[in-house]
Order: sequence, then C-alpha cells, then structure tokens
Amino acid sequence: MAQDTVAVKKKGTLSGQWRTYYMMTSNKGELKDFNALATGGKLKYQYNLFKNLEVGVALYNATNLGLQDLTIPDATTGRISRYEEGLFDRLDLENDAVFLLGELYAKYHLAQHSFTLGRMKINTPLINPEDGRMIPTLVQGFWYNFDAEKTKFQLGVLNEIAPRSTGELYGIGESIGTYPVGRNIYGNASAYADNTESDYVLMANAEFKLPKEFSVKVWNQYVDNVFNSVYIKPKLEVSKSIILEGEWLHQNKVGDGGSGIDSLRYFNQKSSDVLGMKIAYKSKAGLVSLSYNRILPHGQFISLREWGREDLFSFQKRERSEGSADNHALVLNYKKDFTLLKDLNLMSILSIGKHWKPDPTDATLNKYAMPDYTHINLDVFFNIKKLKRLRPELLLTSKIGNGDIPDNPNFYFNKVDMFHLDLILNYNF
Repeated sequence: MAQDTVAVKKKGTLSGQWRTYYMMTSNKGELKDFNALATGGKLKYQYNLFKNLEVGVALYNATNLGLQDLTIPDATTGRISRYEEGLFDRLDLENDAVFLLGELYAKYHLAQHSFTLGRMKINTPLINPEDGRMIPTLVQGFWYNFDAEKTKFQLGVLNEIAPRSTGELYGIGESIGTYPVGRNIYGNASAYADNTESDYVLMANAEFKLPKEFSVKVWNQYVDNVFNSVYIKPKLEVSKSIILEGEWLHQNKVGDGGSGIDSLRYFNQKSSDVLGMKIAYKSKAGLVSLSYNRILPHGQFISLREWGREDLFSFQKRERSEGSADNHALVLNYKKDFTLLKDLNLMSILSIGKHWKPDPTDATLNKYAMPDYTHINLDVFFNIKKLKRLRPELLLTSKIGNGDIPDNPNFYFNKVDMFHLDLILNYNF
C-alpha cells in the first residue's frame, strides 16, 4: 500500500555571506596613501516557530588581515584614512576582529501585514544599511509593514542603532557623533559627540501608485529632541522608455536640536531644504539618467552619516552632499549589461558628476570644508555563470578638485585630487 505523502514546510534556514574586501586610496602628492584588506561577513539563521511567526539571528564579523597599520596618521595633516578605517571597528582600529550580533528578532506576518520586534536591518531613504563596507548599519526597535498592490505603509520606532563599521549598538543620542563631526557654524570643531540627548526615532512611510503610471513615496523621520525630516518623491512613467522623478527633502529642528548648550548642539539651524529632479531613458543600449540636486542657502542639509547614506538623486559612491548649504550637483549615470565571455556577464555603472560647493572656508555653509569637485565612478559587477554564488565587484573612483582651492592640504586629503579602488569578493549562500 502506498504511504500518504504529507507536505512539510521547512522549519529553519541557514544563510549568509562571506566577503573579502580590498580597499586602496591614493592621495595627492606627498599626502599619505592607504591600503586595507578585510575578510568576514554574515551568518544568519531563520526559524519558523509557528505558521506565521519567524525568529531570526545573524552574526556579523570583520577581520583585519593586517595589510597596513591604519592607526598611523598622515604626517602633514595628522589625520588617518577616511575610507579604509570603515572596513573595521572605526572607533577602535586596534581591534583586529569585530563581532556584532546585529540581528535578533521575532517577525509575525499575515497576507499583507508584518510586525518585527528586535534587532534588524531596515532599508529606507533616511536610515539604511549603506552596505559598502564589512558590517552594515543595523537597528533595534519595532517595525510594521503593510504591502498591497497599489499601496504600502510602514511604521517604526527605534531605540538603538549600530552605525556601520562599529561593533555594538548605541542609544540614539550616543550614536550621533560616532562618525567625523566636521565644524560647527562658528568654525570650531563640532562638539555634539557624547553630548546629544535623544531617546528614540519614529519612522513613517506611505507609497501610492495612482492611475496613468504615476506614483509617490512619502517618508517622515522624527528624531527625538533633534530634528524632523520629510521626504517626498513623485515618479511619472512617461513611456516604457522615459521616467521622470522629483524629490523634496525638508528638515526642521525639534526641541533644542540635541542640546540646550549652543556649542554642543547637533542641529543648530531652523531648517533646510533639498530639491531634486531626474530623467531616465531606457533602451537596448542601456539605461542613462541625468540628475540634479539643489540644497537651498538657508540651511545645511544635515543627515546622520552614522545611520546610512543619503538617498538623493545626485549621490555617488565615496562622497556625500551632507553638511552643505547653497549646493548644486549634476550627475550623469549610464548603466549597461553585457556579456564579456561565454560564462561571464557584467553590469557596469558609469557615473560622472559635477558638484558646486559653497566656499570651503565658510563653516556656516560647508560643514566638512569640501571644495568644488568633479566625481567619476566606474562600478562593475561580475556574474560568473559557473560560480553563481560568487559575485565580485570592482569600484574605481576619481575625485578632481575644481576652482580656486586654498593652498592647504586639509582641503585635499581624502577629499579631492585622489584615486580610490575597491575590489570586493562576495560569496552568498
């Protein structure tokens, strides 16, 4: 007699990524060059406790293979690397092996709803993994998601954040200032690190797809006692080939901006506004887009580098517009998929940007003293058919200083007139 067959749902899933990352920066003239090599990755286990209840845990690691001692600064400026330190624990570069229990959560899901509690990875325009090093940005709190065909809602409250390239989670106020702090509006070194009072972050999102191929995304980020950001992004599909998009990001101070003492305040202005537009054209030759962003003069665009990369149209890997006011950026992107060999496909993204910055000596408009520059990126992703789990990536970056830059090495070091290379081997399982 044939036995009855019973379908059994898989209870547990083990997954992860092994990543080996080489990074190199060549600075101008006698300024110091940097090299770093890291290995590590993520190991994750998900278990279906009940039909609609999943629990998950993920351990992250970054190990320094000792290519260069990154604690030794440049002799001229007295500063260390800007990019290479991010492969490790940038708050303790002598720690050669970083381990972080970055995910530990319970997730309850229904047909269109999900509820997640614990440590997790989220991806939003305002807080995201910025997964361009070894350990991404991770968060702790509660997250709700509703996903229907033409409507999407998300709501979250966060009480701790593990900034990218660190080995632990911090309270909201504690996390602000774990990255370089730049200058305050008076021209002095900012002192908000360890002096910012904030207990939680509230996130909300609504996305609507309307008739005639029009959609809009709205995000709101409320940082207790610091600032609030509203981000609106409309999109119109003019045809199968042409897409138009716009964006507006408005920020305003909440409470006392992080501290009741003016010299210790993180958000030390009333408000800021960023406007953007983008046109994209898709054809058999690839996808080409032209983007423009304008940060208005009345306030610096302030976005925590500790919490993710900025999701602006003009964003290019290895630089940001954050910390600037009265800023213009124009970026051309060209994305192309092609076959190099029989078993090797490539996806390449060529990005060329021109960034007009305010005077780098003006601390009220330029927090990080960044001069005008031209930014060129070539990002190549390799798809090897016989090694489907292996996904190498090569990033080549050149930033060229433009205009009349003061004769001071601090305006060049790790900023402009530099070349940068990343070679990343990702093995996903």
